[in-house]
Amino acid sequence: MGLVPAWAQIGQRFPSEKRVVNDPVTGTPLTFLTTQPRGDSKIYPSHPQWTADGRWLVFRSNRVKGEAIAVNEASGEMVQVTEGGYDGMLNLAQSGGNKLYFLRPDRKGPAKAMQAVEVDLDRVFADSDAGVMKPASAYQRVFATLPPELEAVGDNALDADGQWFYFRITGKAYAAARLPAGTKIEPPFGPRGMGAGPHAIGKVNVQTGEVRHVVSVPFQIGHIQSNLWNPGELVFSWETGGKSPQRTWTVRGDGTGLRPLYPEAPYEWVTHEAVIGKDEVALAIMGHRAIPGVSDPSRAAGTDVGGANPGQDDAWGNTGTREKPTGLAIVNLRTREVNLVGQTPSGSGLWHVHGSPDGRFAVGDDFSRSLYLIDRKTREMMLLTTGHKTTARDHPHPTFSPDGRRIQIQSALLSTDGREMNICVVPVPEAWLKRPR
Repeated sequence: MGLVPAWAQIGQRFPSEKRVVNDPVTGTPLTFLTTQPRGDSKIYPSHPQWTADGRWLVFRSNRVKGEAIAVNEASGEMVQVTEGGYDGMLNLAQSGGNKLYFLRPDRKGPAKAMQAVEVDLDRVFADSDAGVMKPASAYQRVFATLPPELEAVGDNALDADGQWFYFRITGKAYAAARLPAGTKIEPPFGPRGMGAGPHAIGKVNVQTGEVRHVVSVPFQIGHIQSNLWNPGELVFSWETGGKSPQRTWTVRGDGTGLRPLYPEAPYEWVTHEAVIGKDEVALAIMGHRAIPGVSDPSRAAGTDVGGANPGQDDAWGNTGTREKPTGLAIVNLRTREVNLVGQTPSGSGLWHVHGSPDGRFAVGDDFSRSLYLIDRKTREMMLLTTGHKTTARDHPHPTFSPDGRRIQIQSALLSTDGREMNICVVPVPEAWLKRPR
């Protein structure tokens, strides 16, 4: 294969923009790995952000429109790591070398056919550093083409052992044909007109390209994530765009064991689940809505920021108030026990949540886009950073690093238009890291 210009394709390099900025309120040193308004956004917090070797963070960006970028956390140098685009989620393997997995449309095939792609990031980084990039096919391997009748979309997840790649199936005829006889198909739920089924989950073998059905359900599936410590275990959601009748679900990779993860009451608003350890899933039980007939100015101010937050419509019903316990909950997948580890005293409460794999800390953002750290042993909670803006294109979406010492967010703190975001790493305070386990 002949060499092609590195600037035109995968392997393109961008200079470091790395800068440390102290939070204007808390003083926390925020390491911005990108600082320019280039359409940056992090991978969703339910999925790994760091490569297997812990050196690179992969993110979405318009530096090359529709392509993914990796930034070296130490040097700040950036490298384009896809060519030909991707659809939805980016999945980083956590063992077996630095690899990236995703779906993308098969542009040469029938409509709705999707390609499953593996990228050898180690080869991309090495050749990019040496300035000897080859064509994209030297780094990107299409390991399967998913049939159009599946209508596969970009909600997907790589199994813990890297052998199976799970994906969402929106083809209603396909999903319905695999439901148990007599299953009631769920209609839309809530004012956004979402949530209707059926949907399904499929999987494809990374080595052989074999495609298998996992499970069909009578509702609209949202985020799919794998347990990165336990192969063959999935968590997924019933997506309505707001409150669901039963948000969180779990199932085995072979389709057995389907059950609600956290069986919720009609008055509870559950959202933003994330697997954080071998046996644990963090989720938010929202306390963002005013209690009907009760005036609470402090909570109202923290709840409504110009329509940027969900759940204020009366059509969602009497859910998400603090008449019942709310906060950052951690569910044990084995014992099914639930533990509330923290909640803000006012405002929306914690919204997007995560936890350190060692079980020491939890983290959550709120409607004001502030970030709170929780010591799970003592229940102490501290404000880490207000380093975002309520006008930003998206929320902070905190995710812990595998070693539990850092938290990645997307922040509009440096934005001049109040909307553009950058990739930012927030440290866990050293004093907290030195606490007895």
